Amino acid sequence: MTDLLYSEEEEALRAAVRDLLADHCDAPGVIARTESDTPHHREAWKVLADGMGLAGLLVPEAKGGQGATHREAAVVLEELGRAVAPVPYLTSAVVATEALLACDADDLLADLATGRRIGALAVALNIAPGTAYKVVQHEDGRLRGELTGIADAAVADVLLVPADDGGLYAVDATTATVTPQVSLDLTRPLATVTLDGAPGRLLGDAEPAVRRALLAGAGLLASEQFGLADWALTETVRYLKERKQFNRPVGGFQALKHRLAQLWLEVVNLRAAARNAADALANGEDVEVAVTVAQAFAAPVAVHAAEEALQLHGGIGMTWEHPAHLYLKRAKADSIAYGTAGAHREALAGLVDLQAP
Repeated sequence: MTDLLYSEEEEALRAAVRDLLADHCDAPGVIARTESDTPHHREAWKVLADGMGLAGLLVPEAKGGQGATHREAAVVLEELGRAVAPVPYLTSAVVATEALLACDADDLLADLATGRRIGALAVALNIAPGTAYKVVQHEDGRLRGELTGIADAAVADVLLVPADDGGLYAVDATTATVTPQVSLDLTRPLATVTLDGAPGRLLGDAEPAVRRALLAGAGLLASEQFGLADWALTETVRYLKERKQFNRPVGGFQALKHRLAQLWLEVVNLRAAARNAADALANGEDVEVAVTVAQAFAAPVAVHAAEEALQLHGGIGMTWEHPAHLYLKRAKADSIAYGTAGAHREALAGLVDLQAP
């Protein structure tokens, strides 16, 4: 039987990442970045990717990476979710990296693994694994077309672009026009990518690469959503112990205890689902079922946790200075990333042969 508990190494990794984020991604700093023209935290990314080698966790050592598994990457994403860190970890170190692992592109893989370059798969953030996605035109080695909703494209050095000939092409981001879109989640901005005859290097077949990338993205997104929900629960409990009303802590009121107890149950169940998805991705067993179960469960819990944090913090929770809004926006954006909970429930029904009445 699989052990979903955290190993000593995973707990040590968590502590190191949490310390780093405490130094680089405090809430006032993240809020200040979202108000600027450069929401991405390049310094934090450099330390994560280059200093700690975390961008290469999923890349074999022979190809320039750390040779770790999705379990370790999931621990990193839990901490990034807990800090709503504006770094392209999920998009570059997971999704783009998985797409490259399905192709023959060792040079690009090494660049992404060491953090020398940032990659972005040019597929809209809302696309679920195994569903249709938009492609661009390919003609004589050049690509033309427009793709919208591309997460972290603004900070990418290389774009992995699917074309109408069935190929996946590497495109230097400087040859594309990347236009920011209005995004609800200011910490993971979206952009429109326009290609007007940009040269592309064929990496391999797009369909299996995109499917693998989105499956890993959806599975590990659940760990980010767990980290976010866990922060919301922990901070809300802490606040309600300190905040007093009628000369007693607000957390002592029975109605609020019930709400927090319900939220705690949801969050610990989400942790189990997220850990199971990460473990399945790591060992390759029942991957699709584990990922769809995790995603069907994760979005409602993360959104509920963020909503409770906002409401139970009272007036302070409604302010821009308090980070609660960052978590609610990330939770809402994550709820449609790599497929909605409803789309994953529908996919799960087909996987386990459970037909609708």
